[in-house]
Amino acid sequence: MSNRRTFLRQGGAGLVGAAAVEWAGAASASAANSDASLKVGLIGCGGRGLGLLKEFAALNGVEVAYICDPDRLRAGAASAGAKLVGQSGPKVVDDFRRVLDDKAVDAVIVATPDHWHAPAAILACDAGKHVYVEKPCCHNFREGQLLVEAAKRSGRVVQHGTQSRSNGFVAHAIKLLHDGLIGDVMVAKAINVQRRADIGHGSPGTPPPHLDYDLWVGPAPFVPYQANRHHYTWHWWYDFGTGDMGNDGVHELDIARWGLGVETHPSTVASVGGKYVFDDDQQFPDTQYVLFEYPGDGKPGHRRQLVFEMRIWSTYQPEGFENGNIFYGTDGWMLLSKNGTMRVFDRKGKPRPIEAAAAKQSGHAQDFVNAIREGRRPSAEIGAGFLSAALCHLGNISTRVGRTLHVDPGSEQIVGDDEAARLLRRSYRDGHWALPRGV
Repeated sequence: MSNRRTFLRQGGAGLVGAAAVEWAGAASASAANSDASLKVGLIGCGGRGLGLLKEFAALNGVEVAYICDPDRLRAGAASAGAKLVGQSGPKVVDDFRRVLDDKAVDAVIVATPDHWHAPAAILACDAGKHVYVEKPCCHNFREGQLLVEAAKRSGRVVQHGTQSRSNGFVAHAIKLLHDGLIGDVMVAKAINVQRRADIGHGSPGTPPPHLDYDLWVGPAPFVPYQANRHHYTWHWWYDFGTGDMGNDGVHELDIARWGLGVETHPSTVASVGGKYVFDDDQQFPDTQYVLFEYPGDGKPGHRRQLVFEMRIWSTYQPEGFENGNIFYGTDGWMLLSKNGTMRVFDRKGKPRPIEAAAAKQSGHAQDFVNAIREGRRPSAEIGAGFLSAALCHLGNISTRVGRTLHVDPGSEQIVGDDEAARLLRRSYRDGHWALPRGV
């Protein structure tokens, strides 16, 4: 037990930290009445994969049956970590089809690079597995549509990795907004400001011997291995990532959309941005300002606006608080961060008292497990997850083409702009086994 606690408290990228101990305690209490062991397979053993391994390993009645990664060093590290938290029996494989073929596996955790999120999750649904898929749930808009369809036809529980949906503090703040604390919420702002690294300029090279690079590339168009578009730095390349809007920004976008109370795609997307600071190989913007409009029926009082602000080259945040959200209502405004900051002001800028927060929820992984056992939707079900992930794709497309997009929320199409509409999809390697149905 001392080894388990030490492992959970270790610092470093992707590690859960002390919060996992709290979640593990809550998880044990909430799952105590379930004797059935839930067998899960972890697909992807990078920083986020290790974090999720620790979260799921801490839950009562959960057995980590497989660890999967095309990088043997990462898979080995995850296997060693699993043993420290009492999960001594996971099989280590490089190809996740072996996980899907095992009928004893109930659920999979998809913590791969973005380009594998939807293809792996769709194959898992079709194999009868429940799925926890990291954010954003899809590399592109079309894959998100296909994943939603796969979840519906399979009847599986699919949880999106926007963890704030299981954060009791954030849920309490959203309830206050929906109950009219600041009147009608008309505008929501999502803020993503932090310092990322310059990835430099690279050139093609030879993959390291411990990596099955062909398997890592998967259904994406094949490009030669390059060190600065591989582990983690894949985030900043069109073929594999979704930029920081899809990396960290999706969390704040999801909270903004939740608080704003909109359950459709926006009809207008306008943006400015690009590479203002980094002179390197990154393809996605380091600076973005994106505006989304939800017109409702077009009448005053029914229109809504969502704003996304991103700078990944600065160390200071707006309004004197960490990344988060600002909500503007007809009777005041709210500052909110998922890390525990909530400030509310009236129409004249005077601070307003806030009701005590609700009890902390048990955590996102536990909610996924409970949803499976209880036969219900999870807190971040995939339909809601796609609506938030779609904001990242639409915002990135608008920035890339340099134009305002007009979207038909009903047909889920960009209208009047063929170049932008083509970017709702991606190209794939011909005949690859992981091509999603319907692409």
